[in-house]
Amino acid sequence: MFTLQPAAKAQLDEHFGGKDKEPIRIYLASGCGGPRLGLALDEQKDTDQIFDVDGYSFLVEGALFEQAKPMTVLFDQNVGFTVESSMVFPEGEGGCSSCGCGGSCG
Repeated sequence: MFTLQPAAKAQLDEHFGGKDKEPIRIYLASGCGGPRLGLALDEQKDTDQIFDVDGYSFLVEGALFEQAKPMTVLFDQNVGFTVESSMVFPEGEGGCSSCGCGGSCG
């Protein structure tokens, strides 16, 4: 129900090389492109589900995980880290006016 793609693990190994591995939170983020699942370093909370995969701890708020499972953390050189899940995000949500560019992104 929770997987880490080999390319994502390799990138995390490179990032954390010689450093302590901090917990990685998966959270619901929003911005110009609309809602998406994001990643950030964070502390564990009481309501989190914890997934220990390949030496990394991933934190997901329990209710979010129930909506999004299964989850896969991916890495692509062109777009960076992404989280694939069963959540369906509406197309066109967000919009440019929410990011301070005055509604003109082109």
